[in-house]
Amino acid sequence: MSFSAFDHPYLGGLLGDEEIARHFSAEADCRAMLHFEAALAKAEGAQGLIPLEAAARIAEAAAALQPDIERLRIAVSVDGVVVPELVRQLRQAVGEPHARHVHFGATSQDVIDTSLMLRLKPVLAVLETRLIALLRSLADLNERFGSNALMAHTRMQPAIAILVSDRVAAWDGPVARAAERLSQTIAANLPIQFGGAAGSLDRLGGKATSIRALLAQELGLADAPQWHSQRDRLADLANILSLITGALGKFGQDIALLAQAGGEIELAGGGGSSAMPHKQNPVAAETLVALARFNATQLGGMHQALVHEQERSGAAWTLEWLLLPAMVCAAAASVRIALELAGNIRSLGRLPP
Repeated sequence: MSFSAFDHPYLGGLLGDEEIARHFSAEADCRAMLHFEAALAKAEGAQGLIPLEAAARIAEAAAALQPDIERLRIAVSVDGVVVPELVRQLRQAVGEPHARHVHFGATSQDVIDTSLMLRLKPVLAVLETRLIALLRSLADLNERFGSNALMAHTRMQPAIAILVSDRVAAWDGPVARAAERLSQTIAANLPIQFGGAAGSLDRLGGKATSIRALLAQELGLADAPQWHSQRDRLADLANILSLITGALGKFGQDIALLAQAGGEIELAGGGGSSAMPHKQNPVAAETLVALARFNATQLGGMHQALVHEQERSGAAWTLEWLLLPAMVCAAAASVRIALELAGNIRSLGRLPP
């Protein structure tokens, strides 16, 4: 049984996104966390903070380690985070005399937050690619049907005649702006998290800044001061995700209403009814509305998670784990479904007289 509709055995057929979900698997998270530990050892070895032989052995062991997920699960129930047990397993794999150099100067939040950034990087690239494709699909709709007539509705009442191009512009604009915000986030690069016990990298002394820079370079992330209790970047990302699903919810709502009125749209596909075989339900359009409302609801929670007490919060951090992956999956599924829906529009509007 699954508690999430996104990876549910059959609801996942509608809401899931395997391409995105694999980046949020336990295996992907462990790989990214071990990548952090290997990169940290290399950076510290290069700066003479740990022996080069230790750095090489840690990198080798991290690449080969297959973590015991059951032991991790049990340990998290006590520790609240996965890193202490993962580090124990890595130290065991490294062996003596180098085990003590594993994870030197880092803290659990460094590992977990950086793993998130490493995994979000390819996810956001997929989202960007899909949004660009969707904008092309909307442009194609405008090219095919833009000069057709459509009845405008204001406050759910028939208003005046407009062109399909007017309606498409109302779909395209918010999507384009959300895509631009996402592109700016990608261009700025996601930041490394590295602050040590209380954010001061105290165990690294005068080499802290250079080690952080080397670590960021090794991981392909932006070099930035620690942000343990400064979660505005994640809130900004959550806002972009909600803007994406909100823009596509508008698209879906309009398509559903056009299908309800009849005569101005023809859709391929659609969903069947168990009680009324003659029906063809606008499932994709309805799903876009649901996903928009879902992410809008989660966004408030991500803003609650901005409140990290003092140097680190366990509660606010855990809240992010509950919310952000689901928001990412909702946004990815929304763009995927919108692409399918746009491609299924056979006709839109009425031919001009």
